[in-house]
Amino acid sequence: MKKITKIILLSLVSIFYIGCKKKSVKVSQEEPLNIILMIGDGMGLAQISTAFYFGEKIPNFEQFKNIGFIKTPSTSHTITDSAAGATAFSTGQKTYKRSIGMSKDSLPIPTIIETLQEKGYQSGLVSLTPITHATPGAFYAHVKDRDLHEDIALDLVKSNVDFFAGGGLKYLKHRSDEKDLYAELIAKNYQLDSVKLSKYDINKKNGYLLADEGLPSKTEGRKSFFQDATQLGLDYLTEKEKPFFLMIEGSYIDWGGHAMDAELLKQEVLDFDKTLGLVLKYIKKHPNTLLVVTADHETGGVSIGKSYVIDEKTGERSEEVDNVSINFNNDQHSGTLIPVFAEGRGSENFRGIYENNEIYHKIFKSINNK
Repeated sequence: MKKITKIILLSLVSIFYIGCKKKSVKVSQEEPLNIILMIGDGMGLAQISTAFYFGEKIPNFEQFKNIGFIKTPSTSHTITDSAAGATAFSTGQKTYKRSIGMSKDSLPIPTIIETLQEKGYQSGLVSLTPITHATPGAFYAHVKDRDLHEDIALDLVKSNVDFFAGGGLKYLKHRSDEKDLYAELIAKNYQLDSVKLSKYDINKKNGYLLADEGLPSKTEGRKSFFQDATQLGLDYLTEKEKPFFLMIEGSYIDWGGHAMDAELLKQEVLDFDKTLGLVLKYIKKHPNTLLVVTADHETGGVSIGKSYVIDEKTGERSEEVDNVSINFNNDQHSGTLIPVFAEGRGSENFRGIYENNEIYHKIFKSINNK
């Protein structure tokens, strides 16, 4: 009899434990979802493949199970640019080439940052280029042409972005209109630093502009800025204990394609993958977060092919069976489909093949638990 009573008690404890466990999951599902969008500018499938051939470890890309592809044409050109590509991500609408946060009819469209701010979200931007460049600019600015850096900087001051790190100091401090937007941001309760990634002030918004234009590339000696800025942004936004949207751009993969520079491309992809590993670790500790990794377009028509060695004496060419080469078709953007990788709550929404502006709508589908 005592044995039966003991079994019943153990069963009740197990049921209670399972019930509590289910309840905690339900609460987690009801919490606002953090969003991290990583964009490897110019990063197509071949670029991603270089991480598998030239890295010392298994690439972090291999951790993903939910994978899809996007189609990238803009409304004006079959081959898009970063401005129209990023605007599709940030607004949910396709637009014309060179447009920043504008519709195909040149009208301002609310960006994902502006929409989420109304829902109580924080926002952050990390880039290796000027923070006024096409990709980061598309998430807070509204201008007709991507080269209007000074106008984009004016929108940055209005944007109330909580955290940003990158280059572009000259567009705030050394302007043709002689305005000092750096001082204006400080007056708006920003802590700014143009020297290093100093400790953030939790009671202020924080901005880091560490170069007049862009940061150095990896082949020019850039060290761990990409990982350090990403970690700093995650720490700050997490400590504020409010949901957030963070866009992280690996900018110079695109530059490697334009320069047809295999070493630059390879190093920038490996640096992006290293930063990706850091973000995936964050997701494991903070499961109420959605990570989406993609690119605005591919650059260079890159392929991974056979590698050959030439005999100096005979001039004969022979294949290196253990090596591959990075080949370029040209120095421009291409129209190839772009991979999408997703992890975290709602990541299953990103499977399949769809238009680039659907990234925006799938993010909101995930936020709304659909």
